[in-house]
Amino acid sequence: MFILPKLNYDYDALEPYVDAKTMEIHYSKHHQTYIDNLNNVLGKYPTLQRMSGEEIVKNLNTLEVSEEDRKKIRNHGGGFVNHSLFWEMMAPKKEVDEKLLTNITATFGSLDEFKKLFTAAATSQFGSGWAWLVTDENNQLKVYSTANQDSPLTLGHTPLIALDVWEHAYYLKYQNRRGDYIENWWNVLKLI
Repeated sequence: MFILPKLNYDYDALEPYVDAKTMEIHYSKHHQTYIDNLNNVLGKYPTLQRMSGEEIVKNLNTLEVSEEDRKKIRNHGGGFVNHSLFWEMMAPKKEVDEKLLTNITATFGSLDEFKKLFTAAATSQFGSGWAWLVTDENNQLKVYSTANQDSPLTLGHTPLIALDVWEHAYYLKYQNRRGDYIENWWNVLKLI
């Protein structure tokens, strides 16, 4: 049984960039619902219950489950894993990962160029989804977006930075202004 991971900060710790009410609802309602639904479907599969969420999502395409349950695991398992990473990406204070920053600069030319690419991926994601910085199967940095709760793990990629661009992540504060949310989110991304 999966449980809601502990937040390392209070709901209001990311103010004014991410408001406390959005954090509370996003974390305690949306994330909890993904966990509840994932636990429900995994109730049929005792062997999967011994795997981590990341292992389940990574091996999604080869799991011995019905196609209907595979879809549920993609949605709810992805929602669980993606959100768990998302909370850890943010903090009220920066904790710069110098190695990651060096790799970003080497790959994209500068931090500003990386931010432009990442922002474009987040902004242009049609409908609900995520923007990602990942290392691919060749250990190269890549930026892209995915729809819904799809995860780079299913592609064999390792997520390094994740941005939730579902409306529930920003609508209370930013309404339909996804671009403003993305711009302000950089202030609470702790790694760079």
